[in-house]
Amino acid sequence: MKYRLLGQTGLYVSELCLGTMNFGSQGRWKVMGGLEQDAVNAHVKHAFDQGVNFIDTANVYSLGQSELRVGQALKALGLPRDELVVATKATGVMNDLPNGRGQSRIHLMNEVEASLKRLQLDYLDLYQLHGFDPLTPLEESLATLNDLVRSGKVRYIGLCNMAAWQIMKALSISERKGWTRFESVQAYYTIAGRDMEREVIPLIQDQKLGLMVWSPLAGGLLTGKFTANGKGPEGSRRVSLDFPVVDKDRAFRCVEAMRPIAERHEASVAQIALAWLLAQSAVSSVIIGAKTMDQLKDNIACCSVTLSDEDLRLLNEVSQLPKEYPGWMLDVQGQYRIKTPTYV
Repeated sequence: MKYRLLGQTGLYVSELCLGTMNFGSQGRWKVMGGLEQDAVNAHVKHAFDQGVNFIDTANVYSLGQSELRVGQALKALGLPRDELVVATKATGVMNDLPNGRGQSRIHLMNEVEASLKRLQLDYLDLYQLHGFDPLTPLEESLATLNDLVRSGKVRYIGLCNMAAWQIMKALSISERKGWTRFESVQAYYTIAGRDMEREVIPLIQDQKLGLMVWSPLAGGLLTGKFTANGKGPEGSRRVSLDFPVVDKDRAFRCVEAMRPIAERHEASVAQIALAWLLAQSAVSSVIIGAKTMDQLKDNIACCSVTLSDEDLRLLNEVSQLPKEYPGWMLDVQGQYRIKTPTYV
């Protein structure tokens, strides 16, 4: 297992992060879950034994069950707190009350206490806004997060699923106010879904933010176990919940391009999809989540796969985004500044 700095911080996180959306079985996303405590303990132990020091959860995952199971696993296994980086999130709907969602000061303050209690922890290494709240002013949310860091209950703050302009606006406010700034972005990114490369990844690189990738296998679609007509393994959640949104034609072109590469490396198609992400310079950590121990072991084994320059060229070619404005115009007009001028 390799470790990478999270953005411009001095915090090292494992290049694979254990995702916990499948811990528990309540709420809107229960189709992705189902792992009970014994299985959770086994997954957490195996990941830690393989060098994974990074665990990501959220209050909304199974309406708190995921955090409860993570907390119980850490306690039951006796894992050293100072060797772990535990991340959670808040924003989603936790109840039907008027303040049971969003990024208001009252909701974030309530939810950080609830998360700490469920996780049985004194502090969170990374606390993330789980999306964009169009009602709460960013200043209110950022001031609250700053207070949580100053209180010692939170070490670093991050965000998920925001547009580039929203991220940049938040960073600007924090800089102007002298508040703790976001250090990480959690976002959907796969070889079949490279939309982030248009705006968000250039921003991440410019502002030196860490990137945590969720659903790196596009909900299982990039495992190579699905057919173009939508058929897949029995019990697969992708069959019952078509999420995240994926250009299926592009995805299956990528899968077919990955098959011979997987054969050459004696690896699975899923491992090639994960290895491609780990080869992207903007990526800090890839979040993996598995329903079975075999899936978890297969995912973790991607760390031993090193794609060649030719592998990457072929994969980049088949998955390349179509040019869009203003991207193609920026490329055209920027050419004269790329080459070093020569004077006679």
